[in-house]
Amino acid sequence: MGVVGVRVEEPLAKLGVRLVYIVFDGVSVGESPEGLVQTLRSVEDEVVQAFAGPEALKDDPRVRAYRRFLWRLGIDPTKVRPSSEALARRVLRGSRIPLINNVVDAGNIASLKTMVPIGLYDLDTVKPPLRLTLSRGGEVFEPIGGRPQTLPKNYPILVDSQGLVMHVYPHRDSKASMITRSTRRVLAIAAGVEGVETGDLRRAIEILSGLLEKFAGARPLGHAVEV
Repeated sequence: MGVVGVRVEEPLAKLGVRLVYIVFDGVSVGESPEGLVQTLRSVEDEVVQAFAGPEALKDDPRVRAYRRFLWRLGIDPTKVRPSSEALARRVLRGSRIPLINNVVDAGNIASLKTMVPIGLYDLDTVKPPLRLTLSRGGEVFEPIGGRPQTLPKNYPILVDSQGLVMHVYPHRDSKASMITRSTRRVLAIAAGVEGVETGDLRRAIEILSGLLEKFAGARPLGHAVEV
């Protein structure tokens, strides 16, 4: 279960959902330094070189895997886009990724490099253990930058032991557990589905770890955990 304890419940595990996660301590959240900004801009350029345009994303096997997963749950992935695809589409439409802070920006770099959605959570705002489950319907989710919404049945969600909806998988994180200037402990989760190699998830976490250690003073607590 690892330092925190994250569990994928059986219905989602049977659909091929798996996670790689890690906890960081001693994190210093602030404005991204120039080196990190340059890295983000360089990765954006790599995405532009790799894909002819937004519609070319459908030919990427990882993008297809996340879309297929959502369709199997009856969720339209053109309306609830996996976060990695949403980032890439923004870049391919000619826009830069907005700078948020050094932790979130590092997560966006790792996600763009691997096309793996990455969730980042302030551990002091949630109550472990955590579980990835299907919504019963009626749960309230307040996304970062959006209005609170009542979730329908059978949405894949990450919740803490008190029922806080931290994430709609693999789409969007919650305002309640987002990274802020006061965050010191960070849980990072690389979101996998059937058709995405575990090696891709681990690579995403490795890229993120390197960036957070260099640009946010983060200390990994142990090794990445696969569930």
